[in-house]
Amino acid sequence: MDWKLPLNPAADGRLLRISSLTAFTLILVGDFAAARIADPDPFQAPTAWLPVVVTGPLIGLAVLGLPRSFALGRRVIGAVTISLTLTVWTLIDSSGLQWWGALETCGLLFLTIRATAHAWRPARAIAATVALCVTVLMLPLRSGSWSAFVAGGYILTVALAICVATGCGLRALELRRERAVHDVRQTERLALARDLHDLIAHHMTGIIVQANAAVTIQGTAPDQVDPLLRNIARSGTETLESMRRLVGVLREDNHAALRPGDLLTELADLVSAHCAHATADGDTPARLDVTAAARTARLGPEVEISVQRLVQEALTNVRRHAPGARATVRLDADPAWLRVTVTNTTAPHRATTPAGGRGGFGLLGLRERVEALDGTLRTGALPQGGWQVEAAFPLATSAADALQDHGPGR
Repeated sequence: MDWKLPLNPAADGRLLRISSLTAFTLILVGDFAAARIADPDPFQAPTAWLPVVVTGPLIGLAVLGLPRSFALGRRVIGAVTISLTLTVWTLIDSSGLQWWGALETCGLLFLTIRATAHAWRPARAIAATVALCVTVLMLPLRSGSWSAFVAGGYILTVALAICVATGCGLRALELRRERAVHDVRQTERLALARDLHDLIAHHMTGIIVQANAAVTIQGTAPDQVDPLLRNIARSGTETLESMRRLVGVLREDNHAALRPGDLLTELADLVSAHCAHATADGDTPARLDVTAAARTARLGPEVEISVQRLVQEALTNVRRHAPGARATVRLDADPAWLRVTVTNTTAPHRATTPAGGRGGFGLLGLRERVEALDGTLRTGALPQGGWQVEAAFPLATSAADALQDHGPGR
């Protein structure tokens, strides 16, 4: 688990580390002051100054998790080891002042929260939490007083209960977020599988029709069989390219069938619908810009449907998050890639709550769909203001063209 807590996803990890470091520094200063008040010369016995100078700062750094530090599991093992070692040492050598160490205690408590909330397997998370709890509860043994041990154990038990409950709550939120992300990705995979299934069925129907035609005319018009075979080979190659996307993707039952259509017509309908909706709300309409290279590009059916879904999601986000902004949908192509860009200007006014509520997983679903087609997706704010969604899809490979140019009989 990182420092961007699920309760506030926009929290800056660096700011949280700086705040924690400041708090730990103040606690360290308090440790020094308390040690001097309890004993004018607390550095006579190692058990008096080690919690202040060594174990406390080390455990504090283990909680912060600075860059290039060890993994959380190793930091937990290290903190437990040095704290228990010092506690045992204090029991063996009871001479001098045995200072408890407020920084060490706070560090172990915060480390308990992190270990409980971390996305480990349950057995590992329980083991780490139990080890830290035992370490914390043994701290009062350093006082050398039974009454101090009982009172300190009671206080630390309450503090540990609060820390474990907090860690369990954060762990539940993190697991819920991961489950939601998994559901979005799985839904997008299933939607892509349904689309490709229907499109492949369309191609296979054409292959069967052409094969039956070749069988029918092979005796009367054998010169027409060769072009039919080349068309069958080309259609089969295109179908295999689409079926490659289905590897590892499951298909749900009881779905509404989708059929291939003209991409530019569908995009024009989406932009027109967006403009009609925007005009009804008093907003500025959108514009569709398609280059000549994009018009003549040869697209796979799965790419066409994915482009349509991307534009639909992007325009929906414009209406929800930037009402009144001008949107531009642009399609461009080169020999290898089709690039789809949806940009919008800064909204004249921004609603505090987007229309339809906050979703948060639309772009995640788009990324899953684009990456399933070996494409790339980039989203972000523009320097001059506004937002941009840019996707690149690989164009159809030249295998089908090669079969068409160098097919049977050539």
